[in-house]
Formats: sequence, C-alpha cells, structure tokens
Amino acid sequence: MSLESKVQEALKMAMLEKNQAALRTLRAIKSAISIIKTEKGFEGEISEASEIGLLQKLVKQRKEAGTIFSEQQREDLAQKEQEEIDIIQIFLPKQFTEEELTKMLQAIIAETDASSMKDMGRVISIANEKAAGQAEGQVIAKILKSILQ
Repeated sequence: MSLESKVQEALKMAMLEKNQAALRTLRAIKSAISIIKTEKGFEGEISEASEIGLLQKLVKQRKEAGTIFSEQQREDLAQKEQEEIDIIQIFLPKQFTEEELTKMLQAIIAETDASSMKDMGRVISIANEKAAGQAEGQVIAKILKSILQ
C-alpha cells in the first residue's frame, strides 16, 4: 500500500474522529505528495525511498519550527508542531536506537577498514544506505565522529 493510500485512509478516520491535529497533519502530507506528483518530469508512482525522504523532510521542518517557537516562549505552537511530528512518524519506519546505530556503524567501520576522520564520508554514505529512513543523518554523523575520534 502506497503512502498516499495510507494517508487517505488515515484522513478518513481523522475526519470521523474529528481529530484536528491529525487532519491538519495528514492534509500537509497529502499536499506534499501532490506537489511531488505535479513536478516537471514526474511519471508513475513515488518510490518508497522518496516517500520516506518526504516524511523525514516534513518532520525536520516541524522540529525546526518547534525549536523556534520554544525559543520565543510560544509553547502552544511548539506543542502543535510536536503533535504533527508524532503523527508523521507513524508513517515512517521504526527508528534505530542509538545503541543499534552504534553497532551498525562499528560493523561498517570494520568492513571498510576505516580508521580516521578521513574515512568518515565513505562510512556515512554506506550507513545512509543501510539506515534508509531509520536514522537521521545528523545522528549518524554525531555517533560516527565519537567512534572515529
């Protein structure tokens, strides 16, 4: 089942439940999907990797907005952003814990014989492929730096 059909089903349920936060978030996801479909050169279906990337982008936007709202003492708006993040994450694959990510990175380092910060780019590219939407790039980079130093 594609992301678009999952969102459509969830949207119907949110309407029946009159869940405003879910409605707002699901409409934003649906809108982002529509934007991708109307881009020049788009044909066919959206790949699963593109769907995951889209959802991660939406989560990142909301985290940044939530941080700004918190800095400005607008906790009501920061709470709305957090509600939306929680709903979007339902559609994302299960995220790796720091421990799981550390084990995966150590295995990649052993495979590639990486020993210094010079090898970081090569290890990160492999880690991003293996993690595929299950970990943020910033978290991967932070853990990798601590391992390689």
